[in-house]
Amino acid sequence: MSRFAALDLGLVVAAHGRHVVVETPDGRRVICHPRGKKSELVVGDRVRWLASGDEGVIEHLEPRRNLLFRQDEWRTKSFAANLDQILVLVAGEPQFSESQLARALIAAEQAGIECRIGLNKIDLPAAALARERLAPYRAMGVDVVELALAADPAFARTALAPLLQGRTTLVLGPSGMGKSTLINLVVPAAAAQVGEISQALNAGRHTTTTTTWYWLDAARSGALLDSPGFQEFGLRQIEPAQLATLMPDFAAVLGDCRFHNCSHRHEPGCGVRTALERGAIAPSRYRIYGELYEELSARRW
Repeated sequence: MSRFAALDLGLVVAAHGRHVVVETPDGRRVICHPRGKKSELVVGDRVRWLASGDEGVIEHLEPRRNLLFRQDEWRTKSFAANLDQILVLVAGEPQFSESQLARALIAAEQAGIECRIGLNKIDLPAAALARERLAPYRAMGVDVVELALAADPAFARTALAPLLQGRTTLVLGPSGMGKSTLINLVVPAAAAQVGEISQALNAGRHTTTTTTWYWLDAARSGALLDSPGFQEFGLRQIEPAQLATLMPDFAAVLGDCRFHNCSHRHEPGCGVRTALERGAIAPSRYRIYGELYEELSARRW
């Protein structure tokens, strides 16, 4: 048995710099500080902690089931740990970036986390083009949930409830896609929960700029995690040769390549390019693969 097993168990529900807010099993929230100079803790972590006055000290990080993060050439940014699923929210207006969507799905695949796409604003004319752009993702088995969060909240709530209940779900997506509307729709007490965290962190001195944890109900049987928006989604943690294995439409035909180390860019007898020619892989997906392969193959200093 771990020497930390006798310590209190807590859940990290907010983080800012070296401060984290830990929630106890009975719902109490305590500011805690990790030992050492640097904190690697993220929202969703389970920790063992020790009371120190009105606050606490993190003594041990419990093993993680998974961790979603992005990495560029300068830094690694973690979103959350111990997730059951990810919901990537997109819309036709403003038009979503397919490259950013693909990157999020690849990171989720590498982390072993189930991923869904939420297509919001289906009441607007631009939804038709958005559906067309998402067709390759439906074809590769990604569940696409259609929503009109603002125009038809009752329908959205009904569609989302069975997908979110009892699960820890991270919502990803750039600004303008409806993340705030989603949070306020399915978590009526969202503002109160944010207030609790702000009070715990002493909002006059700290602002929470990382992932925010919301309980879906009083029983705390499920949670929705809202992530900060992002402009870039680096995948520097992935080796170029691994990339195709993390893209389901590519992975399905990898055994058809003549060469085991095929880059799917120029080699003869490439199963991926053959699939592209017969329409089994969408041109947009192959373009994104090529851009990512070049990016990941660039020299790393």
